[in-house]
Amino acid sequence: MLHTVVKIAVASLIVGTVLAHFGITLDALTKELGVSPERLEQMVRSAVAVVLPNLLLGALIIVPLWALIYILRPPGQSSE
Repeated sequence: MLHTVVKIAVASLIVGTVLAHFGITLDALTKELGVSPERLEQMVRSAVAVVLPNLLLGALIIVPLWALIYILRPPGQSSE
């Protein structure tokens, strides 16, 4: 999972660098889309408020199941 996060971060950095080279900034993009930074922040907070309870509810089931499977796995067996 860490490998995937690193790949996403590197890809984002590369795309951000290319966009900055062409003069496309976050301010210019939000103005073009007609969204203020405050509105964008409000939208992100609303999305988190909707997603977080469902994420935690699912984790109440998934994490114990994963831990049980991990503990009961035969010795010497890798997950890959």
